[in-house]
Amino acid sequence: MRPRAAAEARAAAPESADPAWAPPILHSLAVFTVTRSVEAVLWPDPFADFRPERWGYHYGEAFTKPPLFDAAQPAFRWDHDPWPINVIGHGLLGSEIYLRARTCRFSAPAAVAFAIAGTHLWEYGYEANGVRPSALDLVYTPLAGALLGELRYATWRAARGIRSAPARSLVRAVVDPFGEIERGAGVFDC
Repeated sequence: MRPRAAAEARAAAPESADPAWAPPILHSLAVFTVTRSVEAVLWPDPFADFRPERWGYHYGEAFTKPPLFDAAQPAFRWDHDPWPINVIGHGLLGSEIYLRARTCRFSAPAAVAFAIAGTHLWEYGYEANGVRPSALDLVYTPLAGALLGELRYATWRAARGIRSAPARSLVRAVVDPFGEIERGAGVFDC
């Protein structure tokens, strides 16, 4: 069986099948690494400052102070980030983590837990060497991610019913572009 056909057959497996852990973990780590690298290019201050004393200072703040929440700021700017980054960017990041867990046979509650864990890794691991974790991001990213991710997942699953292979592939590529690339290349099968 071709890798793509095998992946589709496994994706059609019943919901009770055991979840595959490696693909969503490796996928999330790759997304986080690329996103963090892009941050360093777009916002060199503070994200491209690799001095150990700066990292130590920021990680120290991350683990000794509460997450940043400035109620004096307008809605969805409570962490001083632009509104589009918080609403769109974090919603998409959360949905990417959630969706990968769902396509790898995680239940919806398990995918939410995976998105929460991923969000904490992002805020306290990847991003905390440049900025203090954000209370908004810790809550909004997995919640918005679960809502958008479940919509993407439902669309991805519904695409199985499309008879035309090119149309089915197009719908799946639109709702899960990274997953389709990974499955098409045979990197992951879910």
